[in-house]
Amino acid sequence: MVGCVNKLLLILALLHQLRDGHCQQFGAELLRRIAPATSPDVQEEAVRQLIRRVVGNTAGNWFDVEVNKLLDTRSYQISLQQSGKVLIVGSDGVSICKGFHHYLKQVLHKDLEWFKTSIELPDNLQLPNVTLRSASASPIIYYQNVCTWSYSFVWWNLEQWRRHIDWMALMGINLSLAPNQEAIWQDVYTELGLSEAEIDAHFAGPAFQTWQRMGNIRGWAGPLPPAHRRLQQRLQQQILQAQRELGMSVALPAFAGHVPQPLQRIFPNASYSLAQRWNNFPDPYCCNLFVEPNDALFQQLATMFLRRVVQAYGSNHIYFCDPFNEMQPRLAEPDYMRATSQAIYNSMRTVDGEAVWLLQGWMFLQVDYWRDNLIEAFLTAVPRGRILVLDLQSEQFPQYQRTYSYYGQPFVWCMLNNFGGTLGMFGSARLINSGIGAARTMPNSSMVGVGITPEGINQNYVIFSLTLERGWSKNELQLSEWFDHFALTRYGVSDSRLTQYWQMLRGSVYDFHGLQRMRGKYVMNRRPGLNLKPWIWYNASIINEAWQLLLAAKEIVPLEDDRYAIYEHDLVDITRQFLQVSIDRIYVNLRSAYRKTQSDRFQYLAGKMLQMLDDMERILASGAHFLLGTWLEDAKQLAPSADQRIVYEFNARNQLTIWGPNGQILDYATKQWSGLVRDYYQPRWSMFLDAATLALESNVPFNATNFKLRVANEIELPFSNLTKLYPTKPVGNTWHISQQIYIKWNAFAKDSQFLHNNRVELGVNEGKARHRKRQPKQH
Repeated sequence: MVGCVNKLLLILALLHQLRDGHCQQFGAELLRRIAPATSPDVQEEAVRQLIRRVVGNTAGNWFDVEVNKLLDTRSYQISLQQSGKVLIVGSDGVSICKGFHHYLKQVLHKDLEWFKTSIELPDNLQLPNVTLRSASASPIIYYQNVCTWSYSFVWWNLEQWRRHIDWMALMGINLSLAPNQEAIWQDVYTELGLSEAEIDAHFAGPAFQTWQRMGNIRGWAGPLPPAHRRLQQRLQQQILQAQRELGMSVALPAFAGHVPQPLQRIFPNASYSLAQRWNNFPDPYCCNLFVEPNDALFQQLATMFLRRVVQAYGSNHIYFCDPFNEMQPRLAEPDYMRATSQAIYNSMRTVDGEAVWLLQGWMFLQVDYWRDNLIEAFLTAVPRGRILVLDLQSEQFPQYQRTYSYYGQPFVWCMLNNFGGTLGMFGSARLINSGIGAARTMPNSSMVGVGITPEGINQNYVIFSLTLERGWSKNELQLSEWFDHFALTRYGVSDSRLTQYWQMLRGSVYDFHGLQRMRGKYVMNRRPGLNLKPWIWYNASIINEAWQLLLAAKEIVPLEDDRYAIYEHDLVDITRQFLQVSIDRIYVNLRSAYRKTQSDRFQYLAGKMLQMLDDMERILASGAHFLLGTWLEDAKQLAPSADQRIVYEFNARNQLTIWGPNGQILDYATKQWSGLVRDYYQPRWSMFLDAATLALESNVPFNATNFKLRVANEIELPFSNLTKLYPTKPVGNTWHISQQIYIKWNAFAKDSQFLHNNRVELGVNEGKARHRKRQPKQH
């Protein structure tokens, strides 16, 4: 019996190896097709420059690098030379960068992240004699979402991009996007005969270009200055050069079928369909035309555009487009899906015989429409291996299972934990850790990589770091050990309070495993009303305990450039999280007091909520990365002329608040930032609380319709057109402010009026959403 069991285990192990080997081979072939043609010498020099930016100009005293194409794909080796320098050899530049980052973390206990892109090493540093080897279990490590370019990258300059590209390489990322295309379309449309006015009416403003590119909207928050189009084209060329020099591949935009309405004037005999209205956007901001795939105009436009893209940006033989982002195709028929897919791929192949199509699989989440036969027709119309699907939210709504591994097409397992760039601690560490391995070893798996696809960054960094590390690793991570080491390298010191802090977060905010739709809309940053349904998936008291630990650890955290930069950022974040949840808790009691006509209790709690919003403003103002002023100033500085600064500020404000002409996607991209709390969220809640108090005292029903009109006309709509200046530097001592808030509100938790016998506790059942077939939208 024991022998039979052992044989069975051996067979299962061999099957896993075969599956792993199949995925590796499939991925390696795809990677060879799209890899940049950058020479080893150029990659080595680019890596040396990166290491200098990370550790300073004396980097050459400690580190040597070498690209060796004979190594296994996506691998590195690290050893100490007789000279005392560490030699990092990699199969490509990105793998060397990954090895360098691994050495910093595992040997020197130093880490880097979005807000920390350089470290200091002592002059007398003695490097230990260690030998390290590693190969990625994922041929492709992917990063970005088309929306990230609007929610996070939209105002960036080259210096900001340079730091971010360094981070990408250090994390082992070797595939991303380059979506800027308006300058090329301007030339194409002009050559076809569109007027300058028609082109201006089509292009959306800078904060909304993502959705114009996908055919969802047209012209909103424009016009987009021609100078902006050219500047962005030049910036993208510089970004591409920096990425390719390091050995990264970049996907370029291709034609998805969407065109401006005036094109019908030039080609009146072509076949078009009108794109579906998206999120109730009114005319003239909706809707574009979709050129029918069997019409000759489709190939004419597609090849004309893509040839100019390749001419302007070069090529890694991989191109992206999404023809039906949150819009249903005209016909729900396999033949139509097949024709659309073939039209897109054939246009790519005409321009580039080695072309691979990168597709965001987001549209397949609309399961009521995208039945299995439609998906199969769409995907199998392209030769196997020539379409790479991003399974966009694998940790929560994976589609690779129901599509039988995308009917044999390669796919990337992706983690999408953020929508709109909202703040709020959230993640699914256990699901990510186990899900990646399960997808790799499923029968007939065509998985070739792991990716992170957030709509916005600058939040929940630990979950992004975990996902990318798990993507590189063949085996599951030991989460407890991994979080301990994350704490060590994040602060550069070993301390039980810091490790316990991160372990508590691991078991609470970062242990979500439900099907509820997380969109970062918490009570404080939602339009007020009497029927909001906040909920949490963890014990809120854990946040208080973790917060106390982080406050107590200040004495042990070392300074960085005379500051506690990362520590202070984390302290702002945990204080913000406590206040966010506490406001949710106060709200459910406010709502209960209103329904029970407890006027005194309602007014008491209303006062406490406004005080909490005051404290939220104070703590956020002390953090360098929680400031509305930075977002607005970055937007205005990008404007090509003084006259355009007003338009750019309007774009920046509108996206954060009403997202559209009349609140079409209200509060979708909301941010918990200083300035927004004081001048947007708090005034809304103050207006609501006054109106609700008056209704209670007058013994009349709360007029929700009238309130919505008032808050929209007096606060929400005007905010987009304001030009008030906000600080771009933090104000106040983060630790002292956080300590004051901790003492104040811990005392409130024991307040007899709050501990009323009618108190309602915020729990998982509060607002628990049922899982439906129709999946959430991504904006």
